[in-house]
Amino acid sequence: MPQVETLRGPVDTGQLGFTLMHEHIFVISQGVPETFPSVWDEEREIENARSQLGGLAGLGVQTFVDLSVLGIGREIHRMLRATEGVQLNVIAATGLYTYNELPQYFHNRDADVMADLFVRDITEGVQGTNVKAAILKCATDQPGVTPGVEKVLRAVARAHRRTGAPISTHTHVGTKRGLEQQDVFEQEGVDLTRVVIGHSGDSEDLDYLQSLMKRGSLIGMDRFGVDVYLPTEKRVATIAKLCELGYAGQMVLSHDASCYFDWLPQEMIRANVPNWHFRHISEDVLPALRRAGVSDEQIGQMTVDNPRRVFERQGPY
Repeated sequence: MPQVETLRGPVDTGQLGFTLMHEHIFVISQGVPETFPSVWDEEREIENARSQLGGLAGLGVQTFVDLSVLGIGREIHRMLRATEGVQLNVIAATGLYTYNELPQYFHNRDADVMADLFVRDITEGVQGTNVKAAILKCATDQPGVTPGVEKVLRAVARAHRRTGAPISTHTHVGTKRGLEQQDVFEQEGVDLTRVVIGHSGDSEDLDYLQSLMKRGSLIGMDRFGVDVYLPTEKRVATIAKLCELGYAGQMVLSHDASCYFDWLPQEMIRANVPNWHFRHISEDVLPALRRAGVSDEQIGQMTVDNPRRVFERQGPY
């Protein structure tokens, strides 16, 4: 059986089970806590993360894909500490998260230099550890495919072609950026069936969502709890309609939540997105999907079968 790398080593893809496909342990503004350590209490937040992650097994969650990369503070040693003793498969990512400009290091280096670093994370290990990344992450937001973003997309595509690691993205649905991502990936020879176009669940535009899937990609219905973009009932209704149309085999579910998120004050998060946490799908969304007519078989496709399939297709091409 194929295996996939996790923080604790390889596991059979058949053991991934219920998988949250787009989450984070820590989302941290790159360099800020290192420069100004008073902005957070690292030991307290590691303990808090361990508590939150430790509760997921009781909800049936077996695997957690952490899509934190350069740009949102990926730090593998901190992730390892936060998952000590936690019964959860945690899959790490490599890539680069930006909506526009690149870190200065990459300005005068081409996409292949960036791709080499991503490949190293996948084949040798992340940040001097034996932990190997198993998925590639990139982002395109409202500014579009800027020169910096295009370099990242092409680097991710090339690293994917060299390793077979799947691609998962961040997109802005209002400007339909997922289609532009698919265009660049196709130019690089990527098989779009090995790509998850993320944050598609922020949209109710069935034509847009179907256009992404008709080109072969899976779509991430992966911001449950971020009600300021689209409330849960509308997200559920969109998934139910797409299941009715036969697309249960091309959707994955998640929250894009985190144990610690420093982009906003914590009191603002609690006040504006109270359902933005890792329990929301298990406790609230799955019952709502069933009430909307989504079958247990379709739920199993979206939460178990599709994630397994994402990681089962392996090897360079």
